[in-house]
Amino acid sequence: MASTSRKDGLTLPRVTCPNHPEAILVEDYRAGDMICPECGLVVGDRVIDVGSEWRTFSNEKALKDPSRVGDAQNPLLNGGDLTTMISKGTGAASFDEFGNSKYQNRRTMSSSDRAMLNAFKEISTMADRINLPRNIIDRTNNLFKQVYEQKSLKGRANDAIASACLYIACRQEGVPRTFKEICAVSRISKKEIGRCFKLILKALETSVDLITTGDFMSRFCSNLGLPKQVQMAATFIARKAVELDLVPGRSPISVAAAAIYMASQASAEKKTQKEIGDIAGVADVTIRQSYRLIYPRAAELFPPDFKFDTPVDKLPQL
Repeated sequence: MASTSRKDGLTLPRVTCPNHPEAILVEDYRAGDMICPECGLVVGDRVIDVGSEWRTFSNEKALKDPSRVGDAQNPLLNGGDLTTMISKGTGAASFDEFGNSKYQNRRTMSSSDRAMLNAFKEISTMADRINLPRNIIDRTNNLFKQVYEQKSLKGRANDAIASACLYIACRQEGVPRTFKEICAVSRISKKEIGRCFKLILKALETSVDLITTGDFMSRFCSNLGLPKQVQMAATFIARKAVELDLVPGRSPISVAAAAIYMASQASAEKKTQKEIGDIAGVADVTIRQSYRLIYPRAAELFPPDFKFDTPVDKLPQL
C-alpha cells in the first residue's frame, strides 16, 4: 500500500504496511515481495531484482563466470578502466567474405594506461614475494602514478621507478625494507634503485623518516628464530650504542646485525656472523667492524634484567 510521509515540507511516496506504518519492510529478493515483519502482510510485489541474471554454481566457478559486471574499476587508470575489449572471433560468422574480422575494438587501451598497468602488475608481484600487505601496494601504485604523470623521470625504466616507489612506500608505512631486499625481488640493480629513489623524492617534494635499528630488529630476529628475550636485548644494545655514539657513520642495518650477534652470543641461542649476515643482507666483515666498536663497552649495553648464558668477559673478541 502506498502512502505519503512529509519531510522538510516535501511529499515523498513511501510503501508502508496499513496496519504497522512504522515497521521497516523486509524485501524477499527471491520472490520479489516486500513483507511487513510484524504481521507478515505482503505489501508490495514485483520488486526489481538488481542482481545478476545468471547463476554460478560452485563446480563451475573455476571454469568460467558468466557475470556481466566486468572487472573492478581501477581509479588509477584514465577513464576508470571502463573499456570493453572484444576478443578474436573463432567461428565463420566472425569474419566477412574477405577474411577480415567483423567486430573490432574501436578503442584500445592507451599506451600510458598499458604502461601503468604493467607497472602495477610488477609492483604486486614484488610485494607478494616479500609478503607486503595491500596498503603498501596501494601506496606504491599511487606514487608510481604521480611520478609517471609528472614525466619527471623520463629515460628511466618503469621497473626501476616501480622498485624505488615500493622502497619509499615501505619507509612511509613504517615497515622499511633494505635496498638489497627490494633488489632481490626485482630485476633492477641496487645502484639504479638508489638513483630513482633520490629523483622521486626530489620530484614529488616528499620525504621519508630516517631508518633506525629498531625498524629491522624484530624481523631479523624472527627470521633467525631467536626468542623474545634475545630480541629485546639486541634492541636495547643497538639503541644504547647509538645513544653513547659508539657507532658513528655506521648504517642502522650493520649496527642491528652486530647487536643481534652480541645478544645471541651472550644467550643460549648462539648465531654465527654468516647466519646473521644472510638474513640482514650485510657481509661478515661489516658485522665484525660494528661489533668491534661496541665490544669494549659491552657491560654497559646489556639490559639489567638479561640472563647471561655466557658472561660478558667471555664474549668473542674478534
